Amino acid sequence: MNKIIQLTPFDLFLATSLILLAAAISLSLRIALEKRLLKAAFRATIQLGLLGLILAKVFALSSPLPVLAILLLMAFFAGREAAARPARKYAGIKWDTWLTMLISSFFVGTIVTQIIIGIKPWYHPQYLIPILGMILGNSLNGISLALDRFLEHFAIRHAEIELYLAFGASRSEALNAPLKEAVRTGMTPIINAMSVAGIVSLPGMMTGQILAGGTPLQAVAYQILIMFTLAGANSFGSIFIGYIAGKRLLSPEGWLNLQELEENSKRKQKYKMK
Repeated sequence: MNKIIQLTPFDLFLATSLILLAAAISLSLRIALEKRLLKAAFRATIQLGLLGLILAKVFALSSPLPVLAILLLMAFFAGREAAARPARKYAGIKWDTWLTMLISSFFVGTIVTQIIIGIKPWYHPQYLIPILGMILGNSLNGISLALDRFLEHFAIRHAEIELYLAFGASRSEALNAPLKEAVRTGMTPIINAMSVAGIVSLPGMMTGQILAGGTPLQAVAYQILIMFTLAGANSFGSIFIGYIAGKRLLSPEGWLNLQELEENSKRKQKYKMK
């Protein structure tokens, strides 16, 4: 097995030049991304550094409680971020996205870690935390895109939904079209990623396995497992968030609660400035 090349703080300092290069390009083109880029880079460094220190402690313990606490915290922040991205909001959106992230990611993650891989003990942090972390991170994008598309369809084409209801359609029938569009939008990123995997890109799991000294075929096996897992989590999460959002915006009696939707004024302002 190949020895892992250790990175030093100086190596990471040199890598900072690439961020500075991207910021310089933003400045030269006057696209005003340099502050957001530097802030994101700073946050990523701090967050990943803290996570590394915490995981080192958790890996040394043999208790499921710290592992579950980390996973719940990750799900909480993922749900909050997913609620912040859609251009439209409604009352309870944060709870809905958090619940969706929790149920979809933990449901699919349990199948993968406990049935397919069969990790022992079931809370083994070396497997459970990275795999659930990948599912949460990828599901965040898919669920936020699906919710954004669902709410956009609901707000723009509400007259069409009302027409369906006027002709006696049930709530599920009236929400069929926006739900289909939401799932299609939420699934697009992972479908695109799977389409070019191995030809255009070497995905993260496969790259990590190879850098850690694993055999290429075993790295491929893990990457296939993860990509199929992400596809399942995205599809389940997209359907679930559309279903619970639809229940909030369309009453059982067939009344549209359009007053629940409100434009994200900050995002609208950014688009206008562009």
